[in-house]
Amino acid sequence: MIVLSHRGYWKSAAEKNQPVAFHRSFDLGFGTETDVRDRAGELVISHDMPDAATMTLADFLDIIGQRPVPLALNIKADGIAENLARSMSDFDRASWFVFDMSIPDMRMHLRCGNPVYARLSEVESITGWVDDSEGVWLDAFEDDQWYSIGMIEDLLARGKRVCIVSPELHGRSHRATWANLQSLRLHQNLMLCTDLPEEAEAAFGLNRRADAI
Repeated sequence: MIVLSHRGYWKSAAEKNQPVAFHRSFDLGFGTETDVRDRAGELVISHDMPDAATMTLADFLDIIGQRPVPLALNIKADGIAENLARSMSDFDRASWFVFDMSIPDMRMHLRCGNPVYARLSEVESITGWVDDSEGVWLDAFEDDQWYSIGMIEDLLARGKRVCIVSPELHGRSHRATWANLQSLRLHQNLMLCTDLPEEAEAAFGLNRRADAI
């Protein structure tokens, strides 16, 4: 299992998607999930509408440097597929992926050759282009039991990578879900996106971090 920090490894809400959270995450060897959108044609890191102080994607990539950390890029705006493909051209395709874009925009990312993860959740149990996607972003907005270990195993057996959204991202306890995932903890095509990366690493007995890619 590979652990991804959610919007960086933040210690307070104000640090989310900020350089301090990304430095902390990458310095500890954790990859991260973050949000990408555009601002007047420039790609930036922001969950909400950006302003003049919003960090650019270029600055975010400078923080990463040569560290082989995995990246999950949550696409917050349509029409940025080609620009993103150019920005990420120096990165190994196995080390990053995009997800959460609209279905029409998903087609553009696939055409550009961006590594795409299809979203599945209790309200999106059937979605487009799963077969064409390299992985699945597995979410649960309200019902953590809508998917099973068997479903995850089936996706992995089909050659898909799977990134699971940990329940604390939606304000619920993560403990039952983490307990259920213990049997899959050594699978290298499984990821967990969490607000608690060090706790997750300890809970799953992991010590590989970025060298597990």
